[in-house]
Amino acid sequence: MDLFGTAGIRGPVRDRVTPALALRVGRAAAREAHADGERDGSGGDGDGTPVEFVVGRDGRETGDAIASAVTSGLQSGGARVVRVGRVPTPTLAYASRGRYGVMVTASHNPPADNGLKLFRDGREYDREVERRIEQAVATEAPPVAWDDWGGAERADRLTEYRHAVVAYARGHGAPLDGLRIAADTGNGMAARAAPWVLRELGAHVVTLNGNVDGHFPGRESKPTPESLADLRAFVADGEFAFGLGFDGDADRIVVVDDDGDVVHEDTVLAVLAEHYTRAAAPGDPVVVTTPNASGRIDERVAEAGGRVERVRLGALHEGIAAARAAGGPDTEVVFAAEPWKHTHTRFGPWIDGVASAAVLARLVAESGLGALRDPITERPYRKVSVDCPDDRKTAVMAALERTLPEAFPDAAVDTEHGVRLELDGGWTLVRPSGTEPYVRVYAEHDDVDALVDRTVEVVEAAVTDAA
Repeated sequence: MDLFGTAGIRGPVRDRVTPALALRVGRAAAREAHADGERDGSGGDGDGTPVEFVVGRDGRETGDAIASAVTSGLQSGGARVVRVGRVPTPTLAYASRGRYGVMVTASHNPPADNGLKLFRDGREYDREVERRIEQAVATEAPPVAWDDWGGAERADRLTEYRHAVVAYARGHGAPLDGLRIAADTGNGMAARAAPWVLRELGAHVVTLNGNVDGHFPGRESKPTPESLADLRAFVADGEFAFGLGFDGDADRIVVVDDDGDVVHEDTVLAVLAEHYTRAAAPGDPVVVTTPNASGRIDERVAEAGGRVERVRLGALHEGIAAARAAGGPDTEVVFAAEPWKHTHTRFGPWIDGVASAAVLARLVAESGLGALRDPITERPYRKVSVDCPDDRKTAVMAALERTLPEAFPDAAVDTEHGVRLELDGGWTLVRPSGTEPYVRVYAEHDDVDALVDRTVEVVEAAVTDAA
């Protein structure tokens, strides 16, 4: 059974992420948590103390039913549940410190979808634990004995989280002092945190699509240059320092400059990575990112005295752990990010778009967005999605490990995270999407259009041959 993609479980609620599946995942997660406690002595070891899960959801219409189903599964698996209501995903991750968590969200997917993302102590479950959950779901274990079922309660964790973000952000940059920011929360969960945090830090914030609505009437949940057209025009026509666009569960942000242009996601990543590297204690500062991230990040981190390590997309938490394990006593993972999504490691091990907005705003207040971007070399960069049914992806990627190097015989080849080719003047990466029926092509090169065209040609041939 293949349940987990690059960011939890996602899909249509009518035939994939159904209440029945949510119940089974909840029960499997409770049993896995008890077994985990027995392995490390943290609880669930027969002493009568149930493991505890916090359960939150985003604003989707189906969220309450899915959250209720996963809660039933957790309780019937012997776990105690604290329901925290409609919150951003980073709030749920924050609340899972010292316990377990389940976030009911499909992030930026369409409103007919929903999903489940699992946490322990603020960290997303790693691949090994996800596989054990999948196996347990497939066997569909019965409930525990009736008198071992866990209880449930409701609690507020959003207030504490918002204050924690404010306190953390104040350690970076300068006071906002009326800095004008436009925030398009996209009818998603950022509406419940980001404007409040920025105002508490002193900004003058104007919101677009600032109510939570699971139909996403203002724009699609995924923030793209096209879906953020209203925000871009609003910022360009107003007197704003910059604009921010959020996805449905507030774990990713898009930055718009004062001319209404989208700032490339890797440039935002490079700004934050350089800041955290320069702010680190002397030693071995490390930034963890993904194979599709630009070389501009490596350049700015190296200039600041650090180094970059890469990990597969959707596994920043695994990359952080690996970098720490492989490093020496002076190694510190100061920041981890994939395009649009950032982990502020001193704040917590989760991806957090609200914290990114707060820290970036303070850096802009200190230096200005233009000055932050000036040192960064922005080479031409493109992303293309090639249609590929899910059941062909394995065969397609196996073929591309042969055909892409044949098409680019002078390239250095790395197949650890898809197929990445290093060429004179840049690189290209091909990898399967973990959540949608596409193969993704990424490229950064002085002649990026020619590189992308040739790469897409090879990928399309592999998709056709796999039919």
